[in-house]
Amino acid sequence: MGGDGPDDAGGARIVIRRARVEDAAAIARVHVDSWRSTYAGMLPEKMLLRLSSASHEQRWWRHVLGRFRNRHYVYVVEDEAEGVVGFASGGRARDHGLAFRGEIYALYLLDEYHGRGLGRALFVRLAARLLRECGTTLVVWVLATNPSRFFYEAMGGARAATRTDRMGGARVDEVAYGWDDLEQLVAVGRSGEAG
Repeated sequence: MGGDGPDDAGGARIVIRRARVEDAAAIARVHVDSWRSTYAGMLPEKMLLRLSSASHEQRWWRHVLGRFRNRHYVYVVEDEAEGVVGFASGGRARDHGLAFRGEIYALYLLDEYHGRGLGRALFVRLAARLLRECGTTLVVWVLATNPSRFFYEAMGGARAATRTDRMGGARVDEVAYGWDDLEQLVAVGRSGEAG
């Protein structure tokens, strides 16, 4: 599933490609739907209910995909029948106190697309881009209670740091997973895609 072949699980053609400005509404929809399903019980319900793909998130993604396209890299998973069903974004690491050069800012798939290897393929595609643009190290921050942390551990990420932040008025603990050898991660990931 190198990004341009059929999904073995369902037979529909699924591609991973660089996002375009016209994908902003679909990315915002996936972003909001994924936050609501992923973070239910972890973040305040009022915050999750206020999210709106039709307003702020769509405008924000249009801005990222337009003006910041050359330093904020966004890839989408597109199902030929359903449209955009997942996305990942990243760029230079924002926490300069850590020794990582690249960062994955977000990686989300609609629930019904989990377990098909699409998250792994999307992760590897973005990691390859960040390797070229940012260097050989990578970090991703996740909520400490988010089950996706197991995905990052399975991808070889090592716990690198923790922090406490506020989201929607609630204190949340976050964990950073880091990779010191992005070249190896990308090579292993690509060989896994071929199988």
